Amino acid sequence: MGHPYFELIRHDVTEPIRLEVDQIYHLACPASPVHYQYNPVKTIKTNVIGTMNMLGLAKRTKARFLLASTSEVYGDPEVHPQPEEYRGNVNTIGIRSCYDEGKRVAETLAFDYYRQNDVQIRVARIFNTYGPRMLENDGRVVSNFVSQALRDIPLTVYGDGSQTRSFCYVSDLVEGLIRLMASEHTGPINLGNPDEYTVLQLAETIRKMVNPEVKIRFEPLPQDDPRRRNPDITRAQKLLGWKPVVSLPEGLERTIADFRARLLPSDSTPSDCVS
Repeated sequence: MGHPYFELIRHDVTEPIRLEVDQIYHLACPASPVHYQYNPVKTIKTNVIGTMNMLGLAKRTKARFLLASTSEVYGDPEVHPQPEEYRGNVNTIGIRSCYDEGKRVAETLAFDYYRQNDVQIRVARIFNTYGPRMLENDGRVVSNFVSQALRDIPLTVYGDGSQTRSFCYVSDLVEGLIRLMASEHTGPINLGNPDEYTVLQLAETIRKMVNPEVKIRFEPLPQDDPRRRNPDITRAQKLLGWKPVVSLPEGLERTIADFRARLLPSDSTPSDCVS
């Protein structure tokens, strides 16, 4: 924050802005179901109007534009693992559609600006990402389990916990985004960790690492919750020379240390982890 060449500007991307830029990383949008479903109209406006504004800025300044898309564009996939060629199995009117349909439209806009206006685009489809400095009330599964375990609250598992996810550590994702931006490939390119875990496996792992005495509570599965989610990263490996290097146990250790320092400061020393 104190760097002389860094300036922070708070701005709503659903409103136009005039800047002079070389590159645009368009990351704006809540990614947790709890947050994006809180105001679904605002979520889809961020994805559609916000993306149009940022693409318009890229067009005017001739900047390279990277869209943070999502594995949610695959919906509840019938192909496993999910390659970029897969077009998805989505519910266009479900409670998650403000996010996943918003991102699908954002991809459409990006490629239309690329074809019609020669805007340099890069599209990353990001799978579950976690790490230090996540909000404790983020609402996604890693932050939920870590926060609950530290507070001695039963870990909330939805359904029977057999649904699978892949968990990519934040520094691996950042490396992938930077490589994609610097490459000559428009994408879309999957960025995620291909190691697959059930939600129940994750809960058990975090429980053992944080609080072996805490219980697990099962709740009904939310509407349209994907049964399986795992990226095919062949394209990222081949075109970007990228693959994750931080294992789940290592990443969880760093994340737990950071959460413990923030939630239980009297019981621990500050984490030296940086994301």
